[in-house]
Amino acid sequence: MPASSPFRVVFVCTGNICRSPMAEIVFRWFAESVGLGDRVVSTSAGTGDWHVGEPADPRTVEALERHGYDGRHHRARQFDFTDYERNDLVIALDRSHERNLRAWARSENDSDKVVLLRAFDPQTDDGLDVPDPYYAGPEAFDEVLAMIESACRALFRQLEPAIRSAG
Repeated sequence: MPASSPFRVVFVCTGNICRSPMAEIVFRWFAESVGLGDRVVSTSAGTGDWHVGEPADPRTVEALERHGYDGRHHRARQFDFTDYERNDLVIALDRSHERNLRAWARSENDSDKVVLLRAFDPQTDDGLDVPDPYYAGPEAFDEVLAMIESACRALFRQLEPAIRSAG
């Protein structure tokens, strides 16, 4: 990674209105909170196109706001092949996304960028999937956000030394 190039990560879930926007925003917050916001680009996308152009689910925005994050400006988009080229990591929120992303990979390099978010979290003891809160109540969004915060914290701690030294 050239010194002038920020570290780029894209978080991927199904429709890009619940889990992946949370991860995008939380990961960016970790970078900004330690003065590395200009060295990290955090984005998100969905495997499907159902919600392209739409804001995050209102329950996502509310959960983020309850925890001090701003999700009001998010607009959903669909993952495409250029995301492999533009990003250093492609983070799947569950195993179905991971399977899709690996199947879509055009090269071993593309496939090597794909990893599950919770794989970074040593506190994970209930599986590697971040469950989809879409069909659940508001409390599920808070639970999912807590999982994402823990995993993003662990991911950022692992990447921070390399991000710092690249600047």
